[in-house]
Amino acid sequence: MNIIKYRYVFYFVSGTMVLTAVFAIAFFGFNFGIDFVGGTLWQIKPTINNQQPTTNDLRDFFEKDLGVKNATVYSEKETQSFLIRLGNLSEEHQDYLQKLKIEFNEVEELRYETIGPAIGKELRSRAIWAVILVLIGISLYVIYAFRKVSYPIKSWKYGIITLVTLFHDTLISVGFLAFLGRFSGVEFDTKFIIAILVIIGFSVHDTIVVFDRIREHLLINRLRDNLLEIVNESVKQTIARSINTSLTLVLTLAALFVLGPLSLKYFALVIAVGVVVGTYSSIFIASPLLTSWMGSGKS
Repeated sequence: MNIIKYRYVFYFVSGTMVLTAVFAIAFFGFNFGIDFVGGTLWQIKPTINNQQPTTNDLRDFFEKDLGVKNATVYSEKETQSFLIRLGNLSEEHQDYLQKLKIEFNEVEELRYETIGPAIGKELRSRAIWAVILVLIGISLYVIYAFRKVSYPIKSWKYGIITLVTLFHDTLISVGFLAFLGRFSGVEFDTKFIIAILVIIGFSVHDTIVVFDRIREHLLINRLRDNLLEIVNESVKQTIARSINTSLTLVLTLAALFVLGPLSLKYFALVIAVGVVVGTYSSIFIASPLLTSWMGSGKS
């Protein structure tokens, strides 16, 4: 298969995915968790005469009986409990808990977390900077690592293309997370920052493997006219390795998604999607971009 020959088809596929991700982020936004916006996350398991109340029952109770207008209630089927998002609670916590026990007979408190808005804003700012600095740091490392190969491709071009592909993978993964937040109620919290960093690390690993094979071939054959052939041959030699490595991780993540706890299901799903996208970009985007940048073979 001549991957470089059909590079514009792969560019179109990537462009479509990126535009879809941008659309999701722009129109759906993010369902930020309390880590980033502050507030209270309360998980309870109430029963009324051995019957579970509905989300509407709980929402009505918080709005009408407790006077809380901004309560968001989600049902968690795996544990037969409810996740409730509120504003910051302090002294009201125990008071609300007692009123819940009076209303619903039995109430088991499974989880209670509260974070102030100032801390949430700081965490969000640090998370954004963490991702940006990782992207820049990896690109600078690639430039340094490929410094001895400057003909016919300058080392800084490897670094720039690595940055572009990592941004491509990150944007699509974040866009997918925006979809999950809109249609599945998934909250964007700190664990998904970890997921994005894992995706970046795995993606750059695949990209460097392909680039390193290109570097080896360029050191052996420095004929500029053979650049397209060298890049295509390098991709073909590494494609099986990249796919097999990614597949083993995706299978592990699939098992975690199916059998793991609910709190890790979407975490595993986002990483799996990011790994697949990262493998695609390493094979079908990163190396073809090198040849496109070189044009007719001139540096």
